[in-house]
Amino acid sequence: MRTSGRCRAEWRHDLDALSFAPEGHGAPCMVHRLAFRAVIGIMPKPEDCLAYFAAHEDAFRRAAAAKISRNRIAPGTSLHLTSRDLTRAATVAK
Repeated sequence: MRTSGRCRAEWRHDLDALSFAPEGHGAPCMVHRLAFRAVIGIMPKPEDCLAYFAAHEDAFRRAAAAKISRNRIAPGTSLHLTSRDLTRAATVAK
């Protein structure tokens, strides 16, 4: 499912998570539905998570880049973002 003009994000029903590819990393980044619940304040449906990602894609990309850098995650290694990662990225943007 396409969520924006520059990225493809998909809902992974098997993981109950959104998946997107951080630029230049070569592996997927997952965001579980419970992380969205903590950020949005309700238990979202998959389409709500995809819409939230589309509206805040830059924050998700900042959060992924920061986590990759902070934790020295090797290229090609998958990662997941928590609500804390998303909150940090949103705070930095303000």
